[in-house]
Amino acid sequence: MENKFLENEDINQLSNLNAQFIKNFITNDAISHNEIIHRDFIYISSSGKIVNRSEYMDAWTHGWDDNIDKSFEYKDEVVRIFENMALVRSNTFFSRIENGEIVNGKTVYTDTYIKENGRWWCVQAQITEVK
Repeated sequence: MENKFLENEDINQLSNLNAQFIKNFITNDAISHNEIIHRDFIYISSSGKIVNRSEYMDAWTHGWDDNIDKSFEYKDEVVRIFENMALVRSNTFFSRIENGEIVNGKTVYTDTYIKENGRWWCVQAQITEVK
C-alpha cells in the first residue's frame, strides 16, 4: 500500500512538473524552467538536432512570441515510472501565424526525468512533429 501511495505521489509530482514545463514555455520563464532542467539536460528537436542545456535555456527566454504563436495545449498525458527514472509523454496542439495565415499543428513529446535526492529533474526532452 505504501509503495502505491509513493508511486501516486510521484505521478502527481511529474504531472505538475509537466504542467509547469508547458507554462514556462508559454511565458518564456527561463528562471522557473531552470528549476526543472537537470544540469546534464539535452533536447532533441523534431529535426533530430541535439541541443545542449545552455543553448536550450538561451532559446527558452524567447521561444514563445504572442505575435506569431496563437494557441498551445497539451492532452493525453501519460506518466510511466521505472524506479528513479520516469517518462512523461503528451500530445500538443498549437496554432501560429506563418506567411500571414493561421497554421495548426500537432506534436508528441517525451520528457525523461530522473529522481535525485528525492526530487525529479528533466534530463532529456524529445519532440516529434505529427504530420
